[in-house]
Amino acid sequence: MVTVASQLLGLSSILCKQNTRCVVTEAMVAIGVVHTAPSTITLPPNHDRARVRCFSNTAHVSFIKDVAATQPPQHLPCLLKMLETRGETIISPGSKQGLIPLVVPLAENLSGSVTALLRWPTAPAGMEMPVVEVSKHGVWLLSKNVDQYIHRILVEEDASNFNESNGELFHASSEVGKKLYNKGDFAESQIAKPDAYLLKKVGLFPDIIERKVLRHFEEEDLVSAMITGEFYTKKDLFPGFGRPFVFYAEILQKVGRTSEAKDAARVALKSPWWTLGCAYQDVASIAQWEDEQIEYIKEKITEEGRQEDLKKGKEAAQIALDEAAFLLDLASVEGNWDEAVERIAECYKEAGFEDIARFVLYRD
Repeated sequence: MVTVASQLLGLSSILCKQNTRCVVTEAMVAIGVVHTAPSTITLPPNHDRARVRCFSNTAHVSFIKDVAATQPPQHLPCLLKMLETRGETIISPGSKQGLIPLVVPLAENLSGSVTALLRWPTAPAGMEMPVVEVSKHGVWLLSKNVDQYIHRILVEEDASNFNESNGELFHASSEVGKKLYNKGDFAESQIAKPDAYLLKKVGLFPDIIERKVLRHFEEEDLVSAMITGEFYTKKDLFPGFGRPFVFYAEILQKVGRTSEAKDAARVALKSPWWTLGCAYQDVASIAQWEDEQIEYIKEKITEEGRQEDLKKGKEAAQIALDEAAFLLDLASVEGNWDEAVERIAECYKEAGFEDIARFVLYRD
């Protein structure tokens, strides 16, 4: 079977031939195809987006099993109930119009931001579905899995409303929440800030790491800022996501290390462009690329480009997977997902991933 790792290595080799600095981490190879603080870009509220009020949340569980063709997170119903309790509107899992086609929508808040699960096309066995926020250009990683996100919500609720909370979120989390977090644990830990508690007791989150780096800058502790920024890009922390390298490129640029910032940005662009946490153009500017990479990818997905790859001995299935990845990258530049979705689905079908093709195409 063609793996995501081979997709990434294929893209890497293409970029290497373009005389770019080719650096692919082991973590990136392990996961597959290859905001600044969290992106403020949100989707405009879609008042036509199908909404469902479903406390049992069987719709989402069934959708993930039957349409997304993967194992639903065990505690997804708990998370959905918590999202609704904190004021978000539960939406249909098939309400994907205008969104990157690899997500399963969960809820929408008043600003129009959509919380979703990410369905990697060819995820390694055992990898859980990450929780993401959907933006125009792709996704922002909120948490590596559902349990971690539930845990974070409870900690933040406890830390911000100690002795004042009405307990609704804890009640919504039910027995699942009790297994993950006991109310009052944050205060008892005597850790001064919720962010520090979350990093120490819950897990690593991109937005918290980025805030930590920015605080180091505010305190004029450049050494700690750079060490933490480099740690952010460490293998296996956030495999498959280009965001850590984007942020590292930004802080390198901030301290005047332009050449290293350019290299870090080019590494980021070897990840799917929809994982950058910002617009492609912002990263390409640091990488000192204009439109040559976009034009090169456009050439690769032409019939001439496909025939050239076949002559070089590349398997047809791999060529189809590469094209799907390229089409997703190109769609992320302008956020025109719906225009590309049919061809993306065809590519997955050609590669033998008919279940992913059906999922990509599905719309309410």
